[in-house]
Amino acid sequence: TEKVIAKYRPLVDAVIAKYLSRLEGNTVMLYVGGLRPRHVVTAYEDLGMVIVGTGYEFAHSDDYQRTGHYVKNGTLIYDDVTGYELEKFIEGIRPNLVGSGIKEKYPVQKMGIPFRQMHSWDYSGPYHGYDGFAIFARDVDL
Repeated sequence: TEKVIAKYRPLVDAVIAKYLSRLEGNTVMLYVGGLRPRHVVTAYEDLGMVIVGTGYEFAHSDDYQRTGHYVKNGTLIYDDVTGYELEKFIEGIRPNLVGSGIKEKYPVQKMGIPFRQMHSWDYSGPYHGYDGFAIFARDVDL
């Protein structure tokens, strides 16, 4: 494991160096299924971005307990919100970027907020592993 990390550390460091100055401090709201509401948090944070809200469409109580360990105090965590509720959260918080699914894409863009589709990656991606981190960083640099 340590050998793999050492092998890819220069790639990760180069990606962070390239994007950090442009992304640092930008706020992000997420609303996706599966484990992504917590597992992609660290990728955004590695790029200097701040998660201000995250939530699940389908989750169990242990998902929320685990998510609390990934986000900072004060982060809004929402559960199975309607489109209307999510729009109101976004209007109130006004993040720099929203990451969600196709249902949310166009209403968010109409609000003038950059959007990244986290289900099909807007026909980019994949965001898996070390090589995927470089693609992810490029895609969130909107």
